[in-house]
Amino acid sequence: MTRVTERVSRRNEIAAQVEQIERDLGGIRHAMRKPLEAEVSKGELTMPQKAVMQVVVRNPGTSLKDIGREVSLAHSTVSGIVDRLQKREMIERRADETDGRVVRIYPTAEVQAFVRDLIPALTRGPLERALERTTESERDAIGQALRRLRELFEDE
Repeated sequence: MTRVTERVSRRNEIAAQVEQIERDLGGIRHAMRKPLEAEVSKGELTMPQKAVMQVVVRNPGTSLKDIGREVSLAHSTVSGIVDRLQKREMIERRADETDGRVVRIYPTAEVQAFVRDLIPALTRGPLERALERTTESERDAIGQALRRLRELFEDE
C-alpha cells in the first residue's frame, strides 16, 4: 500500500468509528433522558419550560434577559414561558429590591425540589441501572474511555 492509500484507509476507518460513536452516544443520551421526558410530560411541561426552571433554580432572582441568554431563547419567548410557569404557580416574579423597574424570577419550593432532587435522580437512574449490570473491570474501562474522550475534546 502506498502512503496515500494508507492515509485514506485510516481516515475511512476513523470516519466509520466516528459514526458508530455518534450513534452510541445518541442512544445513551436518549436512554438517559427518557425517564425525565416522561416525568416532564406527565406534568404537561415542555423541555424549554424545564430548561427555564433549571436556570431559575440555579440562579434564584435572575432576570428574563439572563434566562434568555442561558437557554438561548428570545426575550419574548422566555417571557411567555415565565408567564405560563407563573400561572401554574411554579415560579414567582418579584420586583428588584433596589430597582423596582427590574423584575426578578424565583422558583417555588416545589420547583426547587423537582429540579434539585427529581431531575438528577431521573437522569442518573438509567445509567446506574446499566452500570449495576457490569463488572467492576467493565465499569473501570467505561470510565477510563469516557475520561480520555473528554480529555481529547478539552485539548482542542
